[in-house]
Amino acid sequence: MARWATLILVLLVMAASAAAFAISEGLKVQKAAITAVQVPRRIFSPVCDCPTDRVQIAFRLTRSDRMTVAIVDSHGQRVRTLVAGKLYGRGKHHFVWNGLTDVGAVVPDGVYQPRIHLYRTAKTYLIPTPVTVDTVPPRIAVVSVHPRTISPDGDGRSDVVHVRYQIDERAHALLLVNGEVRARTKFERTRSSVDWYGRVDGVTLPPGTYRLALAAVDLAGNASRTTPAGTVTIRYVGLPAMPVRAAPRQRIVVRASTDARRLRWVLRGRGGVVSAGSSPPRIVIRAPRKVGTYTLVVTASGHTAQGRVVVRRG
Repeated sequence: MARWATLILVLLVMAASAAAFAISEGLKVQKAAITAVQVPRRIFSPVCDCPTDRVQIAFRLTRSDRMTVAIVDSHGQRVRTLVAGKLYGRGKHHFVWNGLTDVGAVVPDGVYQPRIHLYRTAKTYLIPTPVTVDTVPPRIAVVSVHPRTISPDGDGRSDVVHVRYQIDERAHALLLVNGEVRARTKFERTRSSVDWYGRVDGVTLPPGTYRLALAAVDLAGNASRTTPAGTVTIRYVGLPAMPVRAAPRQRIVVRASTDARRLRWVLRGRGGVVSAGSSPPRIVIRAPRKVGTYTLVVTASGHTAQGRVVVRRG
């Protein structure tokens, strides 16, 4: 009799264990009420007047329910209600927060989280992905500009100007030329350089002096003030501004300004080729016999400069 009682007890324990296991496994396979949470942007600025002045919150409901979606601060205090007690069907839903409170004021800088309350299950979910509100613009300083004279002719010599900078936070650096943005760094760094190749929309600019300035845009979209960076001169080949004066048949030396390795010159049908070194190349010319004004044409890397040679007696 005792043996039968023991057997019955063992069977009851096994049945209870099996039931508990089945209940446990059933709970595991139940779908969560909220899935596929997405918060693409983790930091934004409500005051930047840019595409990053708001944050999007998306998630999927596995079954229809009434819900309240709110934004809470780091202390759990509600700062904004995006939707209150509204019925939503099963599927994906999107909500946008512009960084304002219920009364339209910009919230203080800090960390915030979306909070969702479901009425059917009487449960509240705090989205684990925080978002940061940052309204303080970055500050950028010019470290160096080199070289100050470039010749963007593609010969690999002084084709680009390098502007080194320092920013007080991670941000993109912008290089402005004559007030227009002409270059932007690919990465957000606190120290680096931004380069300009003397081109606009792929077209090389003509010789001249151009104003440089720097600005920065941080991760939230805040833009810094513009910081002047001086000027850069685009020069391909140049000659002295004043006319060169000489007597008939006098030997003339004209110094050209270029970084090209070779240049050609022509004066009244005569010409030659000069190999340019690190110093300004010297063009040696014998002045014509006849008095008058002549045009000296110098060509380097496909660019031309002209100067005047005045021949007179005495």
